[in-house]
Amino acid sequence: MANIMTHSTGTMMSNPDEARALFSVTDADLAALKQLGERVTPKMDEFVKAFYTWLRTLPEFDVYFPDQRMVDHVEELQRAYWLEVFAAQIDQAYFNRRLTVGETHARIGLPLGIYFSAMNRATILFTGELYDGSLDAETYAAAVLALNKVSSMDTALVVDTYARISNEAAAAQSNALMEMSTPVTQIWEGILLLPLVGLIDSKRAQDIMDASLAKIADTQARIFILDISGVGVVDTAVANYLIKVTKATRLMGCESTISGVSPAIAQTITELGIDVGNVRTTANMRDALSEAFKAQDVAPGYRG
Repeated sequence: MANIMTHSTGTMMSNPDEARALFSVTDADLAALKQLGERVTPKMDEFVKAFYTWLRTLPEFDVYFPDQRMVDHVEELQRAYWLEVFAAQIDQAYFNRRLTVGETHARIGLPLGIYFSAMNRATILFTGELYDGSLDAETYAAAVLALNKVSSMDTALVVDTYARISNEAAAAQSNALMEMSTPVTQIWEGILLLPLVGLIDSKRAQDIMDASLAKIADTQARIFILDISGVGVVDTAVANYLIKVTKATRLMGCESTISGVSPAIAQTITELGIDVGNVRTTANMRDALSEAFKAQDVAPGYRG
């Protein structure tokens, strides 16, 4: 696991010193936290029981903790987590384990609202029900403040890591969808085909451009067929996107044909006054393929 965490808000906490500085966790805070820990950690079993009694009241409990073996496991993790908090030694190992918590919560999809409420519940238990009242008022106030600071720091580390993992997953999904939506395929030596389906916006148009040019460069294709029979709407913007693609491919020595130009699309383009210039078009993909095979001098018996 990486030791460096960068999150989308622009804040960086790459080590425990930076985290402590960001949340103003001083040595005095850690000393006060340790004093509180000396009074509540002997009651850790009582804390775990009370905490999970509360957690079981949440409707999501059975979803994320479906069997007793898993509950037993997370109870041990919860116990270890808070023992480490009250040990008040925030080093790199401590820092890394908070990142691991965030990664785990992200991968199981635990809602952040549950995590926030759980941290709040733990603070209530440690500063109220489990506290024996043996500290003087000033020391107790300092200990509560210290616990809040460290809990906030831990929460930030967990949430930022959660966000990073979630963003990475979303980006990977987006890339996968982009690849599915722009399947540039080499159907014959020197011939590429891209069948488009759905709506085309500026983002997808750029993806189409990038995927097409990359495939042309990779295969040294000389003919590129862009089939738009499955495109829902062809307006001025879409037509201009497609024309830009054909111009870009021509600059790479690859001639483009836009196939699937229905009578309705042809009429729309005419009514909009769009200048298609020298763009080659066909009514259907079969005609485009026939022209492509002729240009490549492919014998009829090899066209499948």
